[in-house]
Amino acid sequence: MPSSHPGELIVEPLSRQDHLLQALARVTDPRKPRGRRHRLAALIAVAVCATLAGAKGFTAIGQWAAESTTHTLTTLGMVRGAADEATFRRTFARLDADLLDHVLGAWAATRVAVINGLRVISLDGKTLRGARTNTERAPHLVAALCGTTTLGQVAVDAKSNEIPAVRDLLGFIDINGAVVTVDAMHTQTDTATTIQELGGHYVFTVKDNNKHLYAQLKNLPWKHVPAHTTRDTGHGRRETRTIKTAHSPSKKVIPLWIAPVVQIVLF
Repeated sequence: MPSSHPGELIVEPLSRQDHLLQALARVTDPRKPRGRRHRLAALIAVAVCATLAGAKGFTAIGQWAAESTTHTLTTLGMVRGAADEATFRRTFARLDADLLDHVLGAWAATRVAVINGLRVISLDGKTLRGARTNTERAPHLVAALCGTTTLGQVAVDAKSNEIPAVRDLLGFIDINGAVVTVDAMHTQTDTATTIQELGGHYVFTVKDNNKHLYAQLKNLPWKHVPAHTTRDTGHGRRETRTIKTAHSPSKKVIPLWIAPVVQIVLF
């Protein structure tokens, strides 16, 4: 799967009022005008819905379309009956995947949740299951998530790691005013600087692989810091979350340290 490189693409900003089909209309149609039966935006919209419903390939997407009602297909822009599996396969094989990924990410960014006036964007890396071949390893991607919405993703180079990929991804998405969370691997001064320069805030995890910083934090007077605790019950368990906050001993890396403790009791 190609990675998103919206910094190299020109896509006009989207508003929350834009319908998904309006956004998809910005994807260039690679097909010749002659013989087109379905709009490209409609084909993509149907494929997206089929995938969300569990379709795992073009055959399943074609079957989902064939079994959908006329009302469903019309709502998704497919007004001339259901497209078959071969149509989906041929079309997606020729699409500009980077542009499609950027358009979907730009549209998704207008639908993200806001918590206490802030967006929370999580960066995480995952290896694609079932994508390995006899000659190539499975692609490893770093994605930016806001809740369950993917805002963008980049592929990690086979000879590199997630750290530079995360910094590339930060330049491709809008993090102005957002809180960015990453795991301990990315607790790096350069990453923190990048987030701040782009107008974002961050919450970093510190583990003992970052020995100097970890020692600084461990030596803070945590026993004198007030704790805030919440308790929730649901899904067969009781969950207790405790958090303490203290000012950083140094302004070089992180202005605020957070030390959470989560206790989960099953019942």
